[in-house]
Amino acid sequence: MSETSETSSAEQTFAEIFSKGPAAIEEGEIAKGTVLSIDDDYVQVDVGFKSEGLVQAWEFMNEDGTMTIAVGDTVEVLVEDVEDEDGRIVLSKEKAERLKVWDEISNAYEGDQAVEGTIIARVKGGLSVDIGVKAFLPGSQVDLRPVRNLEGLIGEKTSFKIIKFNKRRGNIVLSRRALLETERRRLRETTLSTLSAGQILDGVIKNLTDYGAFIDLGGIDGLLHITDMSWGRINHPSELFGVGDEIKVKVLKFDADSERVSLGLKQIQPDPWVDAALRYPLGKRLKGKVVSLTDYGAFIELEAGIEGLVHVSEMSWTKRVKHPSKVVSVADEVEAVVLAVDERDRKISLGMKQIEDNPWTVIEEQYPVHSKVKGTVRNITNFGIFVGLEEGIDGLVHVSDISWTEQIKHPSEKFEKGDEVEAVVLKIDKENEKFSLGIKQLEPNPWDDIQKRYPVGSEVTGAVSSVTDFGVFVRLGEGIEGLVYSSELAQERVEKPGEHFKEDQEVTALVVKVDPAEQKISLSIRAVTDKAERKALQEIAAQQSQSQTTTLGDLLAEKLAQKTEGPKGEADE
Repeated sequence: MSETSETSSAEQTFAEIFSKGPAAIEEGEIAKGTVLSIDDDYVQVDVGFKSEGLVQAWEFMNEDGTMTIAVGDTVEVLVEDVEDEDGRIVLSKEKAERLKVWDEISNAYEGDQAVEGTIIARVKGGLSVDIGVKAFLPGSQVDLRPVRNLEGLIGEKTSFKIIKFNKRRGNIVLSRRALLETERRRLRETTLSTLSAGQILDGVIKNLTDYGAFIDLGGIDGLLHITDMSWGRINHPSELFGVGDEIKVKVLKFDADSERVSLGLKQIQPDPWVDAALRYPLGKRLKGKVVSLTDYGAFIELEAGIEGLVHVSEMSWTKRVKHPSKVVSVADEVEAVVLAVDERDRKISLGMKQIEDNPWTVIEEQYPVHSKVKGTVRNITNFGIFVGLEEGIDGLVHVSDISWTEQIKHPSEKFEKGDEVEAVVLKIDKENEKFSLGIKQLEPNPWDDIQKRYPVGSEVTGAVSSVTDFGVFVRLGEGIEGLVYSSELAQERVEKPGEHFKEDQEVTALVVKVDPAEQKISLSIRAVTDKAERKALQEIAAQQSQSQTTTLGDLLAEKLAQKTEGPKGEADE
């Protein structure tokens, strides 16, 4: 038996009550009556009984105290008491309306129909809804998705489905979600029957993620990926949209089996890269905003969807930019020049240094070759030192151009950062932006007149500077060294020079060969005591046309052969 069948006679329907006639009116029933009079306290109503009934006047007033009825109007009232102590019938309009509402709610529940109501308060576990009487709306039944801010729904008027009803206990439970699910299923069937790639549809944003937005297309959700939102740069979808926003999207792909829909927004707009080469010709100066920095450069937004890259090498003519953050910051507005445009790969190369004149174009006028310059050591490497002449202009002194005579293993042996040095401009390579300097060129090359100072056959004295397996180096002065090969150390070949010679040991030798180009002097100790060799060397010195590549051994052998063959030839004759 249903709950409605258990109600008392006070809960009968209106049709049953009015069919009984005036004599059948009993307490707890609803009756129709006519307004006879109105005063400040009561409204007198004739319900067809032996005496008139009274209703409190406030029950017929609006919130502002205005009376809503007039004498002669027909009203529906509940008979609370057929005869009070004064012999009058006690009536209630408010209770009649309440009883009527319960009947309507009961009918809606039995007929699986929706009811209208207004959310009036936040209560434990959900919301309180006024549908004529108070009903409970659980938080899980508010929407298709969980609602975090339930207070924000207070005051909203909408439709609900009654999912639980107990009139005797006055318990009513509502669901808004059930109606939404029903509507969503209906929309889903309609949408799926017409959905196809290429369509442009209206949608509502349901959810935002780091990688995109889910769009309600009408019962079915589609994904609008972040890369398909705009031709321009987007860090997060929330920069463009909010949940609940209505937008137009294009269906890029639809898989009917999995019901997956890929959407695009930027595809509705023209592609900005079309004819980009015409809008950004080579050499054009333009302004843009820095939107991103990488280790190798800065990306500049020229328009929505068009970005150009300024490589670190294109940021300054003179500064060695290690990272673009040293020159620009995100959101800076900069000026640049178009260097290259590749529409197919969607790339534009920009240059910032091209806004100013290249100082390397006039470098030769400021620092002509062979001129003397002064600067500060800015960097030291194993191959030389970099000397700063002005901001961004460094010259390289190669290790081989530091000294004419010293054997320098590393420039740090002679220089430190910050040292002030003087040098000579050797070469300027404007195309590759290279500047070569020399320090040793400040003084004459001692090897230029080395043959005059140390002629072949002359006797020299010096200290041993180093001993090797192949010979002994002798210090002659002013950084000039001569080499005595092992075969020239004594009359008999010395296999281990270190057993016979020590560093700083003073020795005397004869000059046997001088090579200014290679900066080499060959010496012989054994020739000092060998008269034949001394005489041969003196003759060699006189023969200026003699090839300097001829070895001492060859020359001595030739002289000795001539000396030996002379008598033999005469004997043969």
